[in-house]
Amino acid sequence: MSARRRGDRDGDGGRAVTLEQLLAAKEIVVFCGSGGVGKTSVAAAAALGATVHLGGKVLVLTIDPARRLATALGIEGLGNRAVRVPPEVLKASGIEPRGELWAAMLDTKQSWDDLVLRHAPDEETAYRILENRLYTNLTARFVQSHDYIAMERLFEIHATGEYDLIIIDTPPTRNAIDFLDAPARMADFFGSRLLRWLTLPYRVGGKRGTRVLNVASRPFYQMADRILGSQFLHDIAEFFLNFQSMYEGFVTRAKAVGRLLHDKRTTFAVVTTLEAAPLHEAERFCATLISRDFHLGALVLNKTLPDSLRDPEGAVAATACIDEAASLADVLVDPDDPARADRDRVARVLRTVGESYRNFSVVAMREAELRAELARVPDVVARIPTFADDISDVAGLDALGRYLFSGSGPTR
Repeated sequence: MSARRRGDRDGDGGRAVTLEQLLAAKEIVVFCGSGGVGKTSVAAAAALGATVHLGGKVLVLTIDPARRLATALGIEGLGNRAVRVPPEVLKASGIEPRGELWAAMLDTKQSWDDLVLRHAPDEETAYRILENRLYTNLTARFVQSHDYIAMERLFEIHATGEYDLIIIDTPPTRNAIDFLDAPARMADFFGSRLLRWLTLPYRVGGKRGTRVLNVASRPFYQMADRILGSQFLHDIAEFFLNFQSMYEGFVTRAKAVGRLLHDKRTTFAVVTTLEAAPLHEAERFCATLISRDFHLGALVLNKTLPDSLRDPEGAVAATACIDEAASLADVLVDPDDPARADRDRVARVLRTVGESYRNFSVVAMREAELRAELARVPDVVARIPTFADDISDVAGLDALGRYLFSGSGPTR
């Protein structure tokens, strides 16, 4: 850990007022929010900004399968192994970082394989799990497995102590709260009554143990055998019996992940737009974080309208465009010029411009009211305007990051 970063964390622990102060005081920042709000871009921009302003070694870990982060950072083959963003890529965009920016993207299958190899009681059990036909389906398609392994990977990386700051872009789940519950749900799942029922014959009487089941339970297995086939039932039971041998390791690690997420070195940043659906999700998520004693460090409002839309002089001009459209058209149109002789068309355009401005102004006023309400909750509220183009490269991330860190537009 760099001396500067260590010194920042050993400060007075007061409430951060800027995102830069918040990131300087933390080791883990978890960016979360509903899908489609720009969470991946915001997380990457925050990591880039921390590299530029704070220095040290910064890692951004994305769970986004679309690989947009790799493209934006100019990296090919981004996966579980962290890769440094080439300094020449940053310099080409006029960026002179004080530290190093690293990136990784969660490889769910590889992470699960590593987890099994680490927690299985012996190598034979580990490879029985890895070679089971159900293993790939469970780890690839079971939503909770994706959320769980993201938290597991975060814990593993933090434990190495290799990075001064880790920024994680959480899984693109339908419900932003899901990943918080994933460790406990996975532990509960592998210790559930359903799995005990499925594996009971094999725990009681071995692979052919159905013959020793009591009468009450036999019809269930007979029906399951007819529908699924005995081999499929055997595969299920064998898989979960082997997996349950790691149950204690799962429970222990789930508790450790929970402690890390509640640690004072960890904070959460909720990303949202001010549209109704994602905003409602963000408000609910903020309330959940607070009720569960997680640290809500920042709220990032993405794709906001500029303050200029609330300028009184703009409202006056818009009203003039609407009320005086005909008179303004007379001034603008030269009746002797055949190419510009359509006075009525010009008047319609002026009215449309004025009405559009007033409509946007109403939305901007509402946004300002929402920002004032939301600002009471987190330590920091950051705003990012609507960009004309999608964020697709380092230069775009840098521009976005400067709004995050300073609230002003690009000046470099």
